[in-house]
Amino acid sequence: MSGLWNDFNDAQSNTSLIPKGTLAKVRLTIRPGGFDDPSQGWTGGYATRGSTGAVYLNGEFTVTEGQYARRKIFTLIGLYSPKGPDWANMGRSLVRGMLNSARGISDKDQSPQAQAARRIGGFADLDGIEFVARIDVGSDAMGEEKNEIRAAVTPDHRDYAQVMGLAAQHGYQPPVQPAPQQPVQQPAASPVPGRPAWAQ
Repeated sequence: MSGLWNDFNDAQSNTSLIPKGTLAKVRLTIRPGGFDDPSQGWTGGYATRGSTGAVYLNGEFTVTEGQYARRKIFTLIGLYSPKGPDWANMGRSLVRGMLNSARGISDKDQSPQAQAARRIGGFADLDGIEFVARIDVGSDAMGEEKNEIRAAVTPDHRDYAQVMGLAAQHGYQPPVQPAPQQPVQQPAASPVPGRPAWAQ
């Protein structure tokens, strides 16, 4: 007796990895770990403390649209490691990139507005943030390949506007063209007090 459910030699391998270098719009959900250290600004129970003493945000990144929509990528965002500052520096770099990407700011922009946009009140500000990520391939604790997010794509990248959606471009470049169009289109749909005589 041989059939589809008896012989698995011709079954497809699980090639579920998103190719390395793929750009995708993602939404971050922080899986709370219940660890707080108010002296570091880690409040709200978002941080997780691992058995080694390392502290991180347990990130679940969901692709929001495109070919890989609804796929989830799990990546830890480093906050502290007893081994040294590298883990935290990589985490801070990723969060800076996420804020730049989500808020439409060039990484080179050092204006007061850009600096203010790179500040958060707490980790709650990151929970639910949407940005363009560059998807990478790393390995898990068992040595198996898995997708990771190590970098965000900012408006400086040529494909940013396309991936993020043109509406997101307004944070980086002032909406000179889109803004005037909305008021012009809306009066046609519904009467607005104070319309000019030629429009009535």
